Amino acid sequence: MGNPTGFMTITRQTGTELPPAERIRNFNEFHLPLHTDEQQAQGARCMDCGVPFCQSGMALCGMVSGCPLNNLIPEWNDLVFNGHWELAVRRLLATNRFPEFTSRVCPALCEAACTCGMTTGSPVTVRENERAIIEYGYESGVLRPVPPPARTGKSVAVVGAGPAGLAVADLLNKRGHKVVVYERDDRPGGLLMYGIPNMKLEKWVVERRVELMRAEGVAFVTGADVGGATGPAPDALAAQHDAVVLCCGARQPRDLNVPGRGAAGIRFAVEYLTGATKALLEPGHADGTGESAAGKRVLIIGGGDTGNDCVGTAIRQGCAGVTQLEMLPCPPAQRAESNPWPEWPRVLKTDYGQQEAIAVFGRDPRLWQTTVKEFLADENGHVRGAVVQKLAPRDENGRTVMVPTGEESTVDCELVLIAAGFTGCEGYVADAFGVQRTARGTVADDRFATNVPGVFACGDMRRGQSLVVWALREGRDAAAAVDEYLMGYTNL
Repeated sequence: MGNPTGFMTITRQTGTELPPAERIRNFNEFHLPLHTDEQQAQGARCMDCGVPFCQSGMALCGMVSGCPLNNLIPEWNDLVFNGHWELAVRRLLATNRFPEFTSRVCPALCEAACTCGMTTGSPVTVRENERAIIEYGYESGVLRPVPPPARTGKSVAVVGAGPAGLAVADLLNKRGHKVVVYERDDRPGGLLMYGIPNMKLEKWVVERRVELMRAEGVAFVTGADVGGATGPAPDALAAQHDAVVLCCGARQPRDLNVPGRGAAGIRFAVEYLTGATKALLEPGHADGTGESAAGKRVLIIGGGDTGNDCVGTAIRQGCAGVTQLEMLPCPPAQRAESNPWPEWPRVLKTDYGQQEAIAVFGRDPRLWQTTVKEFLADENGHVRGAVVQKLAPRDENGRTVMVPTGEESTVDCELVLIAAGFTGCEGYVADAFGVQRTARGTVADDRFATNVPGVFACGDMRRGQSLVVWALREGRDAAAAVDEYLMGYTNL
């Protein structure tokens, strides 16, 4: 703890965000980092508290408090303050293999659990410190290809190049196993490449990491839909490799079973975001996934992160208006007495997309306690609007459910994006390998091992829809399980 009074004498300072009117002109990241001296000063605000909840990653009242990766946050905050950047890189990488991702897209569970935040009202800038550390690692050359010094003679197939797949591949390769990653899309990255829009995570950041992994010996095969029409058969993978790890995500979207659902212009959110990113990376692409919101009134169903990403994307494409439906009541502006620190704060959050909608259209796009009752189509079968209904909470046997109040209205729209979450993995991959699934649609496992010998599963495919940081934790733990299966012990 280099500065025992830092949390009292130094105020929280974060990087600058470009104003909405400026940042919506393009799809570039809009968060400008602090100068190195300023960032080091922020490291001094860490209190080195006796119980660092920031790194606890434990469940409290059904939600996780602190970092699921158990990052050694007080240690590298102190290293940042003292200017020991190379040591900070190594301490950060000890628990988090991909800080360049989490420092951009993680909701910062660590900061919500920060003791300094509880005592002063302003948590340590953990996420920005993390980003400064890893970017120093790349810029200084500390982070460079380091292939394993020896190979074990074992081979592993990783199916899916999303965050969990990349994490398990990286660690198994470091261990000395030969790793081949099979990816259905044309680029590795999965959710990182196509599910998260460029303004949150620029794609060169993903490609930089993939190239580093290639240089360290990880092989990537893209356009390989394992178990599908364009990929190797599961039997072929089993014959070529000593173990297979399924990391295909929870990509089965939750649909709406309402009248008019078959109208044209109603898309799943991730499908829409994928098309938008492909159009950005390859202008003029025509693979059928792209649909622009330009000039259209957009209705987004779902109030989570994906729905917010759709708001920001639609605005950048030049939509004529945007409305976002959320089934649940509006959260309070401050913590309720029933939601004390260090629990995750269940409070109102106005994210970047909603901020931009307010700036462009003069209102918050969200309609709380509202859902779709029916879609309306024009004479050509294209969606022209939706009948929406208000909901109210009601207790049923101790469980709160949202029920219609009878109040209805119509929202005009020419594009509908369904961002209502996911119901598990896409079944064809699991079925092709013969692995069992749970009632939630995820792959059943025992410490990441499926019912099929030599076949493992991790990430959202095993856990269900979750955060990138949890995918990285899953990849780390699954790599240790696979390594133990292959070698009889593990040092991962």
